[in-house]
Amino acid sequence: MFNKTPFDQGAAYSYGPTSTSAAPGAALAPAAAAPAGPPAGLPPDMPLVYDISEAEFEAGVLELSMQVPVLLDCWAPWCGHCKSLGPVLERLAEAYGGRFLLAKLNTDEAPNISAALRLRSIPLVMLFVGGRPVDQFVGALPEGQIRAFLDKHLPPAPVAEEAPPSPLDVAEALIADGDLDNAQALLDGLPDGADAKANERRDALKARIALARNRPPGDVAELQARLATNPRDFEARFALGALQAWAGEWSAAFDSVLEVVLRDKAEGKPDRERARKQLIDWFAVCPDAEAVSRGRRYLGMYLN
Repeated sequence: MFNKTPFDQGAAYSYGPTSTSAAPGAALAPAAAAPAGPPAGLPPDMPLVYDISEAEFEAGVLELSMQVPVLLDCWAPWCGHCKSLGPVLERLAEAYGGRFLLAKLNTDEAPNISAALRLRSIPLVMLFVGGRPVDQFVGALPEGQIRAFLDKHLPPAPVAEEAPPSPLDVAEALIADGDLDNAQALLDGLPDGADAKANERRDALKARIALARNRPPGDVAELQARLATNPRDFEARFALGALQAWAGEWSAAFDSVLEVVLRDKAEGKPDRERARKQLIDWFAVCPDAEAVSRGRRYLGMYLN
């Protein structure tokens, strides 16, 4: 991966005070300022996790850490703790989304680097920033402790900018606030576009405005009294459901009309079909996705 001439194999390669006898997470040297956010200027196909050899160490750890923090995982195939720690480090590299890179060094194949790092025990994990090691820990630490180790040195994750609300979002907020006139004016000014879902949402919002402007006739208490006397009074159920939908009580409205679907046993079941059509219309208008999902589920059950 990294085409770099290896360092002088006979030279002492000192990085400063890197004794692995230090307590896990002990500071090694003051950290240089790490770049904020995901690394810039790196190849677009640069992996977050990669294997590193002695020949690639200078380019793949030291030089690369001038652009983005590099976490060096020193491991060996025979090391049981290494096998449990490795997947945790790789998962964190993905979770941190480019705030650091993970270089994995097989110490059995890198005796000179192991000597230069004064490696005495593995797994040894070292963090390089600005071309130098700034901290380390030894052993398979729990994920929470590793996150604390990383967060101590890494810049905070960039805050995503909030997308501005769309005209449909604004119209929906106006409807929720009861400002029907301004919501209607905004929606009337939106022409048909190429996005079919946006067109459907616009039409659904218009239907909600129409529903809110027109209170259905009837009295809730009176209709409930009629149903208590005669549960098969379908006209009362339709009227009650309409009032509940107008008031935004969608789950109750769906339940009122679903009872018609369940109870209609007449020849041809005309009230069941009327109820089905009413529910389909309301599903398109209702802003409560959970209520719609439940209503659709029960409608399917009652029709089968």
